[in-house]
Amino acid sequence: MKNPQERSDLHGSKGRNAEKLPSLIALGNVALIIASLYWAQTILIPIALAIMLTFLLSPVAGALERIGLKRLPSVLLIVVLTFSSLATIGWVVSIEFTSLGNELPKYTGNVRQKISDVRGAGKGGALENVQNAIDQIKEEIQKKQEPAEKLSKDKEIPRPVVVEAKKSSRFWPVPLASTAMLEPLAAIGLVIVLVIFMLIQREDLRNRLIRLVGYGRLTVTTRALEEAGQRISHYLLMQTIINSSFGVAVGLALYLIGVPYAVLWGFFAAVLRFIPYVGPFAAAIMPSALSLAVFQGWLWPILVVGIFVALELICNMVLEPLLYAESAGVSEVGLLVAVAFWTWLWGPVGLVLATPLTVCVVVLCKYVPRMDFIAVLISDQPAMESNISYYQRLLAMDQAEAAEIVEEHLKTHPQEQLFDGVLIPAFSHARRDRELGRLTEDGEQFVFRATREILEDLNSMKPQSSSEPSDSSKATTTVGKSSVILPKVSILGCSAQDEADELALLMFRQLLDSTRYEVEIISDAMLTAEVVARIGEKSPAMICIAALPPGGLAQTRYLCKRLRARFPNLKIVVGRWGTETEDSNSIVLAGADKVGTTIVETREQIIQLCQISVHSDAQSVTTLPHFSPANDTHPPGLSSDLNQ
Repeated sequence: MKNPQERSDLHGSKGRNAEKLPSLIALGNVALIIASLYWAQTILIPIALAIMLTFLLSPVAGALERIGLKRLPSVLLIVVLTFSSLATIGWVVSIEFTSLGNELPKYTGNVRQKISDVRGAGKGGALENVQNAIDQIKEEIQKKQEPAEKLSKDKEIPRPVVVEAKKSSRFWPVPLASTAMLEPLAAIGLVIVLVIFMLIQREDLRNRLIRLVGYGRLTVTTRALEEAGQRISHYLLMQTIINSSFGVAVGLALYLIGVPYAVLWGFFAAVLRFIPYVGPFAAAIMPSALSLAVFQGWLWPILVVGIFVALELICNMVLEPLLYAESAGVSEVGLLVAVAFWTWLWGPVGLVLATPLTVCVVVLCKYVPRMDFIAVLISDQPAMESNISYYQRLLAMDQAEAAEIVEEHLKTHPQEQLFDGVLIPAFSHARRDRELGRLTEDGEQFVFRATREILEDLNSMKPQSSSEPSDSSKATTTVGKSSVILPKVSILGCSAQDEADELALLMFRQLLDSTRYEVEIISDAMLTAEVVARIGEKSPAMICIAALPPGGLAQTRYLCKRLRARFPNLKIVVGRWGTETEDSNSIVLAGADKVGTTIVETREQIIQLCQISVHSDAQSVTTLPHFSPANDTHPPGLSSDLNQ
């Protein structure tokens, strides 16, 4: 009979094995899918091409139907025009390519001249030394290979090689040697037929796919299909327009400067630009090399390279921002990895289909919970939210990158959203990790110290018209025929727990108008009795208590009770920033007037409490009596107006 310790170890090992089993099953499924994609590529590639063309032509077919043309005629018209254009382009390109191969020997003289120029430029320098070293290595290799070659020639007798054509089968009268020619034709025919029927029955195919997934996931499936269809159709259509324009511009420019076979290079430029990031540069290699062989000197080859660079910059900076309403949803690194994967799997066809296939995978993984890790790896969405990234860099003691995150966030968000969305949540994360023992005291202090320094930098970068506000910037009112300057509203800030609350009050002070409000922050090291005494000395118009979660609720209620008992007419505002679900009734019952869950909300609450009539404000300023700090109540000036 097993003792309790052995039983617990047995159950623990079973639990770990149970956790490993789903991972192994998922890994096996991925390997099975990749193997199926590779071995079934003969049938899967035409289907994938047909789906891509369906996504590309669906918006055009829908536009023709909206102008009154029926579905079948519109589909047939689009398919005939599309494949006729592709066949014409392919025929012209094949003729150009054949002619290029026949005429290349004519340009050997210019190529030799360019090589001699390069050698002359490197004569006596590093290029010549490298060439001499390579020649010496070749000589040594040839000396070692000569005896082995002689022995192999003496021992081995070459045998004649006879190539016999395979005979046709009894059930297949066509010679097997011509099967290689029939396979591409059959694949093209299958693509054409599939495109026609997919365009005609596109709604029916969508409904069948939804039915296959099940009505229980109707909402998720509908959103996934709509997002995938919209992203892929828009991407393919816009990319086809941009790449075709790029190819036409390249062909026309090369034709005008006299580069032979400009149509061929324009076609390659349009096709290769479907390869992300490296396609345009790959398209420039062949025409640049040909210009070196055709033209005398180096001016025209440099001009060819300049044409590609200029057109690519126009496409990137003008056409793509103008035509792309949204991105493909894939990150740059993820897209390059996907291109390499699909090219390895399906060859040149995979190179063309890489982007739409990757978009489909990203959208699918986005809505399937068990596959969301793929979307995280290759999606273009930020991997972490700004507050998590900021806190993570502070955990790594990297204050410089944390400041960069703050700076980047400020470029697209106002300052109050930086406080509520990045800095204050980082304090909450640090305090929670400290309570759970996952963060040391030194690590927590580094988070506070780095944030304080970043806040000081924000203050220094804050635009100000002048260091001291002028009289015209101060709040004024008119009593009778005289103008009266209103005093600033005095606010005293108190922290409920530690330095994090004090830093939050520093952020809060930056959001208030310094010409209308004067905020003094009490150190978090002061005890409650000292805070109460300080309030009696300063007699502020309002108290703002910062209590960031987690924790601090009991301290906040206790401080509110003490202040309400000592100063019955004092306005108390509590900033419970960084929480949305916690009930604030207990804080209000303890004596607080308002409780805000964000800095912005607390600012609005204070402005609301300070909204008094101009006449009462001016009257309180002109009839303000002397106030002794020994009294417990506030002066009957601005504070009494706030209490009304």
